[in-house]
Amino acid sequence: MNRVCVFAGSNKGNRPEYAAAARELGGAILEQQLGLVYGGGNVGLMGVLADTVMSGGGHAIGVMPEALVAKEVAHRGLSELRVVKSMHERKAMMAELSDAFIAAPGGFGTFEELCEAITWTQLGLHRKRCGVLNVDRFYDPLLQLIDRAVEEGFIRPDSTQIVVNHADPAALLDQLAEPFRAPGAVWLLDPAET
Repeated sequence: MNRVCVFAGSNKGNRPEYAAAARELGGAILEQQLGLVYGGGNVGLMGVLADTVMSGGGHAIGVMPEALVAKEVAHRGLSELRVVKSMHERKAMMAELSDAFIAAPGGFGTFEELCEAITWTQLGLHRKRCGVLNVDRFYDPLLQLIDRAVEEGFIRPDSTQIVVNHADPAALLDQLAEPFRAPGAVWLLDPAET
């Protein structure tokens, strides 16, 4: 694993633990000598993470649609800022540049980006593991929803290995670096399995 893509909130959230976890994740990325790929923002948890990586001498690539650059939320102190036309191009480029994905706490955009990365692995469009930085059990409801979807026959049991979770950023990075056998690109359940 050379680069990790992190999806994170454009706000810091209501609890200081979220920003502390973003700083800790930035430190773990530096310690493991990984590059950061992220949404390119200078605000919220995105900004905290990028500032940590850059101040530690790391390499950070931001990918941002030109409409958001025009709103002056782009981080101007990155190793690279790649400006694209659309959110679709942004996600495709972030996926192309990354070897794994992490979702830190965030909102709708973070959830959507994580689910798309998981789906791309499930469909066989890439073979990249996804993780959630489960700060103070933030992602427990999502993990419970995934388990429920397995129980109800909407997700194959072997597809759950795509997503790992940990509250400790260094441990999460270690989990993402472990080899895994991506499930086959078969997402439809066999009627005999239901």
